[in-house]
Amino acid sequence: MNKVEIIITTPEQAVRDFAAIWQKAERGESITPSIGFGSPSELFAAITDKRLELLRYVAQHEGLNMHQLAKEIGRNYKNVYTDVKALEGLGLLERDNGKLIAPFDEIDIKVDLKKAA
Repeated sequence: MNKVEIIITTPEQAVRDFAAIWQKAERGESITPSIGFGSPSELFAAITDKRLELLRYVAQHEGLNMHQLAKEIGRNYKNVYTDVKALEGLGLLERDNGKLIAPFDEIDIKVDLKKAA
């Protein structure tokens, strides 16, 4: 299963995580892609209910263009366009010759409650 982690973290922890990921990459170990946010409100502003609904639809019906997607989910094209661009910016959607693809099967949201040692 191809998954991405969404992490709510502090800037300091993000730097430590980056260093750890870099070391894993240098050792040739596998790395789970991740997207970091500084707060839950940043996460929920970037991945709204409508965007998550759109993302799920694309994952189940890959190969649609934006016009087809807007029509099939019954939403305004302009709003779908805005949401697709935002999700592409996060790396959660991709396009191949104009056709939308969801590169991940699963999104895990991770929130550390205690500082890492």
